[in-house]
Amino acid sequence: MDQNQHLNKTAEAQSSENKKTRYCNGLKMFLAALSLSFIAKALGAIVMKSSIIHIERRFEISSSLVGFIDGSFEIGNLLVIVFVSYFGSKLHRPKLIGIGCFIMGIGGVLTALPHFFMGYYRYSEETNIDSSENSTSTLSTCLINQILSLNRTSPEIVGKGCLKESGSYMWIYVFMGNMLRGIGETPIVPLGLSYIDDFAKEGHSSLYLGILNAIAMIGPIIGFTLGSLFSKMYVDIGYVDLSTVRITPTDSRWVGAWWLNFLVSGLFSIISSIPFFFLPQTPNKPQKERKASLSLHVLETNDEKNQTANLTNQGKNITKNVTGFFQSFKSILTNPLYVIFVLLTLLQVSSYIGAFTYVFKYVEQQYGQPSSKANILLGVITIPIFASGMFLGGYIIKKFKLNTVGIAKFSFFTAVMSLSFYLSYFFIICENKSVAGLTMTYDGNNPVTSHRDVPLSYCNSDCNCDESQWEPVCGNNGITYISPCLAGCKSSSGNKKPIVFYNCSCLEVTGLQNGNYSAHLGECPRDDACTRKFYFFVAIQVFNLFFSALGGTSYVMLIVKIVQPELKSLALGFHSMVIRALGGILAPIYFGALIDTTCIKWSTNDCGTRGSCRTYNSTLFSRVYLGLSSMLRVSSLVLYIILIYAMKKKYQEKDINASENGSVMDEANSESLNNNKHFVASAGADSETHY
Repeated sequence: MDQNQHLNKTAEAQSSENKKTRYCNGLKMFLAALSLSFIAKALGAIVMKSSIIHIERRFEISSSLVGFIDGSFEIGNLLVIVFVSYFGSKLHRPKLIGIGCFIMGIGGVLTALPHFFMGYYRYSEETNIDSSENSTSTLSTCLINQILSLNRTSPEIVGKGCLKESGSYMWIYVFMGNMLRGIGETPIVPLGLSYIDDFAKEGHSSLYLGILNAIAMIGPIIGFTLGSLFSKMYVDIGYVDLSTVRITPTDSRWVGAWWLNFLVSGLFSIISSIPFFFLPQTPNKPQKERKASLSLHVLETNDEKNQTANLTNQGKNITKNVTGFFQSFKSILTNPLYVIFVLLTLLQVSSYIGAFTYVFKYVEQQYGQPSSKANILLGVITIPIFASGMFLGGYIIKKFKLNTVGIAKFSFFTAVMSLSFYLSYFFIICENKSVAGLTMTYDGNNPVTSHRDVPLSYCNSDCNCDESQWEPVCGNNGITYISPCLAGCKSSSGNKKPIVFYNCSCLEVTGLQNGNYSAHLGECPRDDACTRKFYFFVAIQVFNLFFSALGGTSYVMLIVKIVQPELKSLALGFHSMVIRALGGILAPIYFGALIDTTCIKWSTNDCGTRGSCRTYNSTLFSRVYLGLSSMLRVSSLVLYIILIYAMKKKYQEKDINASENGSVMDEANSESLNNNKHFVASAGADSETHY
C-alpha cells in the first residue's frame, strides 16, 4: 500500500514537472518568435528611412510629399491601435501578432511593386536605355544642340504623351504599402508584452523585455547594411546593360535598388509570422494554476444562472465605465505637469524624427557623400552607441535612486548636452556649391543674388541650349555646369568612359593657365576640407545620439510618476497617440516643405511640370535643416525649465501640507495625552478617595 502511494506521488511529481517544462518551453517559443517580429519591425522602419531619397527621385516627387508618404506608417498605426489594444487581449494573441507580421510583410512587398510596373528609370531627357546604342551619343554639346534644335518634338506630340504621364501616381502604392506596414506592426508590441507579462514568472518580465529590445537592435544593423549595399546598385539592375548607365552613386539623379530593400524586409516579416500560427493561446499551465482556473470555471458556471438578473447592472456598469473614462481623460488633461511634459516631448521627438528622416539627403547635399556611405557610418556605428546610452540612462536613475524632480533634472541635463553637440553642426557647414547659372554667372567669375533667370553669357549664348536640362559636368576650374551645352563644350570623348568634353568656351573665360578647357561628366566633388568636416559630423553625431538616448529612459518614468497610479495606462496611451499624430505624421511633412524652399534646380518632365529636386543651395539647406531642429529643441528646454519649477512648487507644497498636518497631529496627540494624564490622575484621586 505504501509502495503504491509512493509510486502515485512520484508519477504526480513527474507529471507536474513535465507540465512546467511544457509551460516554460511554450513561453520560450513565443519569446523566440516575438524576437523575430521585433527584428522585422525595426528592419522595416530603417529600410523606409534609408530609401526615402531614392523614392523621391524615382517617383519625381517633392520632399514634402515623400515626408507625407513616410508618415503614412503612423496613420495606419493610429487607425487600429484602439481596437487592437481593447480586443487583442480577449482573442488569440499569438495568432493576432502573426497576422500583423503577415500584413506588415505584404505592405513591404506592395511598396516594392511599382518598380515592376513603371518601366525603366529615365535620369535625363536624353536617356534612351531601350536603345542598343550607347546613350552617350545623345548628350547635347554646343554644336550638336544647334542641329538638334531644328528637330525638336512638336508641342502636340508632347501634349499626348503628357496626358498619359499625368495620370500616373504610382507613389500611392508606396503610401498604401507603408500604411499597411503600420497596421501590421500595431499588435506586435502591446499584445506581445502583455502576453509575456501574463505568463512569465514574477519578476522575469523586465528581463525578457530587455532581451527583446537588445535583439531588436539587429534589425537596424541589418537595415543600414542592406541600405548601403542596395544604394550602390542601379535601380534597374538586371534589366538594363549597366555599361550604358552614365551616372554614378555620387550623382544627384542616382536611384539605387530601393525596391530590393522592401522585398527583403517584406519577405522577412512574412517568414517571422509563421511560428505564431502554431503557438497556443496560452502556454500549458502548471497543475496548481489549472486547478485554480477550474475552480474559477465552476464559480463562473454557478454565476451564469444569475446572468438574466445582471443584464440591467451590466448596462449601468457600461455607462459608469464611459463616464469614468471621460473623468480620467479630463483628469490627465487638467494635470499641468502632464500637459507640459506632453508638449515638450512632442517638440523633442518632432526634432528627432524630422532630422533623421532627411539626414541622408543632408549628408549628400552638404558633404557630397553618397547615401551608401552615410548608411554605414551613421547606422552601424551609432546603433551600439544609442543602445548603450539607453542602458546607462536607466542604470543611473536606478543607481542614484532619483526622485521625480531628480529624473526631470537628469532628463533636462541630457537634453542640454545633446543640443550643445547639435549646435556645433553649424560650425562645420561647407561652403555653397559653385554651380554656373545657379550660384554664379555662366562665365564663373561672379556670384549671383538669385538662382532664377540667370542670364546666359557670351560663351554659351549662341549654343541654343535647353536651360531646363540637368546633365551636370565638372570643369577643370572646379565649377559645375548645368550641362555640356551650357558649358560651351564643342566635342566629347564619345563612348569612352570617363566621358570628357573638350573645347568648353565658358572655361576659357575663367582664366585657366594650362589651356585645358575640358570638363568631365558629373558634379564636381567636394574639396578635402569639406570631406574632413563630414568625419567631424559623424563624430559629433555619436555624442549627440548618446546623450539623446541617455535621457530616453526618463520619458516613460516621468509620465508614470506625474499622474495618479490608476491613470498610468491612459496617460501613456494618450502621450503615444499625440507623438504619433503630431510628430510622426506632421514632422516629416513640414521639414520636407521647408527643405523644398532651398531647392535651386528642379527636374521637369515632358509636360513641364516640376518633379524632384536636382540640387540645393547647400548653405541655406543646412541652416533650414539644422535651424528648424534646433528651434524645436530650444523650445522644449524652455518647457523643461517650467516643468521642473512647477514640480518643485507642487512637491514643496505637499511637504508643507504634510508637515502642517504632522504638527496638527502632534498637537492633537499632545492634547490627547494631557487629557489622558488628567483623566488618569483624576481617576487615581477618585480611587484613592474611594479606598
